[in-house]
Amino acid sequence: MCYARKKKFRIVLGITATVGIFLMWVRLPDMRTRPPLNLGVQEGQLSVCPDSPNCVSSQATDQRHAIAPLLFSGDGQAALAKIQKILQGWPGVKITSQASGYLRAEFTSTLFRFVDDVEFVVVPNEGVIHFRSCSRVGYSDLGANRRRMESLRKKLNAL
Repeated sequence: MCYARKKKFRIVLGITATVGIFLMWVRLPDMRTRPPLNLGVQEGQLSVCPDSPNCVSSQATDQRHAIAPLLFSGDGQAALAKIQKILQGWPGVKITSQASGYLRAEFTSTLFRFVDDVEFVVVPNEGVIHFRSCSRVGYSDLGANRRRMESLRKKLNAL
């Protein structure tokens, strides 16, 4: 390839990369701020985790996404209130929805402002609170959702 063609190729590649990065940056705030449409409880179930490893759910059946539910004794609403109190003490957490036996929160990362959606649903007759914690963007969260939920479990058990 001659020098002029290489130079032209580099310029086109540079412009394409710049436009791509710009478009991604413009679109990224939407992806960070808009909650997915599949949140909530449908027929007693939280949404299934996507194929990516950035989600954990106590209702998942595959080993990659499965995590044990939170256990409680007594009143499920009281247990959910304890979870809400713990969440309100964490930085970057916003409670976005609550109803009888259901709680949803958003965790926003400090540096890149990525949002993870976390949902809890009480199953009173089983003495468990099922949950799902999932990143809105990206493929891997490097285990952040699992660590967060295990940390919540420890704090809840300490109360």
